[in-house]
Amino acid sequence: MQGRNLLIIGAAVFLGLIAVYLANSYFSGLEEQQEQVAQEQQLARIVVAAQPVAFGQPLTSTNIRLVNWPSDSVPQGAFTSLDTAMMGGRVALRPIVPGEPVLASKVSGNDGRATLASILPEDMRAVSIPINDVAGVGGFVRPGDVVDVILTRQIPGEGAQQSDKMTTVALENVLVLGVDQVADENNTEPVVSKTATLQTDIYGAQKLALAREIGVLSLALRNVENQEVGATETVVANDLGGGGRYVYRRTGGAAPAPAMAAPSYSPPARGSNTAPRQASAPARPRGPTMSVVRGTEAETYSVETLRGN
Repeated sequence: MQGRNLLIIGAAVFLGLIAVYLANSYFSGLEEQQEQVAQEQQLARIVVAAQPVAFGQPLTSTNIRLVNWPSDSVPQGAFTSLDTAMMGGRVALRPIVPGEPVLASKVSGNDGRATLASILPEDMRAVSIPINDVAGVGGFVRPGDVVDVILTRQIPGEGAQQSDKMTTVALENVLVLGVDQVADENNTEPVVSKTATLQTDIYGAQKLALAREIGVLSLALRNVENQEVGATETVVANDLGGGGRYVYRRTGGAAPAPAMAAPSYSPPARGSNTAPRQASAPARPRGPTMSVVRGTEAETYSVETLRGN
């Protein structure tokens, strides 16, 4: 009885080995067939994403695969083998969609680290600025968006008061690399954040560093297809409308009436029989009044009160 059981186990192991061999032969033959087809049709074999690959996700044999690609249009930096693409534990530096070629510029080096510095162009810098729910467009500014940076500060020069403000556009058409510590472009849900990391050149980085110290920064979200720059102007308080200072005073009710000018007195000339005459006081306005100050001159107007029937 025991020998029979051993015979059955041995047969099962033998059949399993045969199945593994046949499976390997099938897949190896299929791979060779694909390579032969690629050679006949002048196609190349490159690595593409087999499923969505998020930022920081490592490349594995399950999320990448080899496909035939026209040899005359192979993207620069494409991998031609799975082992090379996965070497050193490479991770995605940008989101990769299924069917998209895996390029060297979209994955990390052999160290397997996904760092922000590795995705920056050679002549660009990453600079962070403080934002809030208002300056960050209600949390709708997300990685991958394009924004303008607006600076609001006090008007410089003599005679300017603390309340005299001006607004200028410090930078235009700036790419948002990250919000807080999130750099995934697929994360599009609005989130109120404290910082935004922007991509700019060294001159723009200096402007942002100075702007942080002298005023308040705000972001203006723009259409990614709108690349126009330079069509901006400086905005001051007068551009908001109005133009003058308006003072409103009420003369009736509990509010005190406006102070009136005291009557003046001119004594008669010596030897004159003319009786002294008191100058007439200005007419006292009735109801509310409004004073409009233009430069150094002020004029007071009566405001009629509308009464219902």
